[in-house]
Amino acid sequence: MASVLSLAATVHQRVADALSAALPEAGSADPLLRRSDRADFQANGMLALAKQLKGNPRELAAKVVAHLPVAATSADPDPVIADIEVSGPGFLNITIADSAITATLAARAADDRLGVPFAQAPGTTVIDYAQPNVAKEMHVGHLRSAVIGDAVVRILEFAGEQVIRRHHIGDWGTQFGMLIQYLIEHPHELDHKDASSGEEAMSNLNRLYKAARALFDSDAEFKERSRRRVVELQAGDEETIALWRKFVDESKIYFYSVFDKLDIEIHDPDVVGESGYNDMLAETCRLLEESGVAVRSQGALCVFFDDIKGPEGNPVPLIVQKSDGGFGYAATDLSAIRDRVQHLKADTLLYVVDARQSLHFKMVFETARRIGWLNDQVHAVQLAFGTVLGKDGKPFKTRAGETVRLEDLLDEATERAAAVVREKSEKLGLTEEEVLERGAQVGVGAVKYADLSTSASRDYKFDLDQMVSLNGDTSVYLQYAYARIQSILRRADEGQRALAHPELPLAPAERALGLHLDQFGETLREVAAGYEPHKLAGYLYQLASLYTTFYDQCPVLKAEGGPAQVENRLFLCDITARTLGRGMSLLGIRTPERL
Repeated sequence: MASVLSLAATVHQRVADALSAALPEAGSADPLLRRSDRADFQANGMLALAKQLKGNPRELAAKVVAHLPVAATSADPDPVIADIEVSGPGFLNITIADSAITATLAARAADDRLGVPFAQAPGTTVIDYAQPNVAKEMHVGHLRSAVIGDAVVRILEFAGEQVIRRHHIGDWGTQFGMLIQYLIEHPHELDHKDASSGEEAMSNLNRLYKAARALFDSDAEFKERSRRRVVELQAGDEETIALWRKFVDESKIYFYSVFDKLDIEIHDPDVVGESGYNDMLAETCRLLEESGVAVRSQGALCVFFDDIKGPEGNPVPLIVQKSDGGFGYAATDLSAIRDRVQHLKADTLLYVVDARQSLHFKMVFETARRIGWLNDQVHAVQLAFGTVLGKDGKPFKTRAGETVRLEDLLDEATERAAAVVREKSEKLGLTEEEVLERGAQVGVGAVKYADLSTSASRDYKFDLDQMVSLNGDTSVYLQYAYARIQSILRRADEGQRALAHPELPLAPAERALGLHLDQFGETLREVAAGYEPHKLAGYLYQLASLYTTFYDQCPVLKAEGGPAQVENRLFLCDITARTLGRGMSLLGIRTPERL
């Protein structure tokens, strides 16, 4: 397993070396290399350098070119640069040799990781994502945290980072007093309805919640008993905790069934909800108060900030402990930071949380920095995401104005996708079982890709018709490109194999495809560094588009250049499929072999 230096990195180094040799007085100047529509790459560093050295940029560029090995003037049998010209105010337009493109791709193909290097200094990231609430249905608002978080986990792990998952579920609070008290007074409500599926579990919880809420709202004595039960819960009363655990377990059956539909793995040890930090809350408050980071204000323990004010200019504090002694969300979140930094030894804390909670996390992170739990070596980042909108541009609701259940949304996506697959099933010879399996892979993939192809911070419109379309920037388009390649590879004759031939010239569509394939590692590095899966989605869409052009312009199995060209084009097909498959997998999307 060896990393492969990209063509961009190779050319950058060669131009930098030539620049140092031609202009030693420039020191280690950056050639400012970038992709160009005038050539394969363009180096723009001469302009700034000419100002620094008070020289003519074109003359300086000519001196640099004289120190660069180019195919036409070099004895190098395997040149990287085929041609270089000076244009405009000293720009270097650089064309890569066809042989270098194919040879670099061959080196990538020889590696299981496609030559993508591991991060140079991997650390430990704790990522907080997919945070449903116990005893409540998951809705469309839970979609983005789960999908974005899962993709970021996959990308960071592929980069070599140690990733610790944390699902901070809502499993504590006043509503549990009501639910537990109702179950105590109606002890068989859950016993006779043991859930064997997520749908049954949620049905049980919904029924019980509605009954408990109706009694809570209509019976003052029951309301008082419920409030006393909250105190029992917080005090650790055995009977109360046992019943609370029943709600959590029933909810997990439901959660896991929804995550399974989303094709996302959730493991019990990673689920550490609000209750997991109860024993730390009092000490967190003590440490904050003793350090002076938090102060008492009207009986509450608060942290104040100079730059955070209310509408009338009054300070808006972070309330860590309420005046009645109860703990707020801030106490739990700060305790979680303590645990993740001191116990899990995290370098980075990543929170995939709705953008509407940005002010809360800004205050929590600043509080943690003031007391020293976060510092230059340990930092926290909120990967804030926008809202899922309907076609009307408003928050996505049902026609009745209710929040859309996540299960319903995924089921409809699967049904729509299955209908698309079924249209082609006879030609492919798929059974109904295979149609339904492909439908789930395509439908869920479509929902995920629509989310992930949009910058996390932006809102996006949920349009199933567009999501399952074979045209445009959709996962179905990418999956279809992958399946098309697999079809070509299956149809190849026994003597036809995927084999790189660097000695062959490349057609324009082959060159464009090859240069883009070579950018995979650099793209992943940028995506991992900025937690930006939408950039990977964009790369993959462009890859599928370039492959489509290649497919249209360059016959593969009937290539006019003879057996060697057939092999070379099969090689390009194979490495494209592997790159698409790997990239889609990192987004959490499956790629069916037949579609």
